[in-house]
Amino acid sequence: MSGTGASRPGGTSDAMAPATGAEPAPAAWAPVDACTLPTPERPLRETEFDALFARSLRGVERRAPTWLRLHLEAEAGVEARARDLTARESSCCTFFGFRVAAVADGLTLDVRVPEARIAVLDGLARRAAAARVAADPRATT
Repeated sequence: MSGTGASRPGGTSDAMAPATGAEPAPAAWAPVDACTLPTPERPLRETEFDALFARSLRGVERRAPTWLRLHLEAEAGVEARARDLTARESSCCTFFGFRVAAVADGLTLDVRVPEARIAVLDGLARRAAAARVAADPRATT
C-alpha cells in the first residue's frame, strides 16, 4: 500500500511516499463491528501500540496480504510488553493472530488476519510505520 513503507511479498519495498498535501493521521485499525473493547478505551490501546512501535520497531515487512511481520528491538521489557499488549488485543479483536518470537537479532511480532480483515492489517501497518517515522524521521521501516 502506498505510503506504508512496508515490504511487500517477495521482498519489494514500498517507500514512504512524499506528502502531496495534508495527510490524515493514521486511523484506528479495528473496525467497530469487530472489536469488543469499550469505545473510550480504544484510543488508549492505540497509544500503547504507538508507544511500542515508536520505541522498539526496527522494521515492517508485509509477508502476505494477511500477514504482517514487525521487527522489534530486544531491549529489556519489550518482549513482555509486546506479549501483554497482543494478548489484550486478541481478547477484544479475536480475528487477530499474534505471535512474538525471539530471533538472533531481536524479536519478531507476526500479525495475521483472515482475508475479510486485510484492511485492518493495512491500517496497523500504516500506524506502525507512522509511529516509527515520528520517532525517527530518518526511518523508512
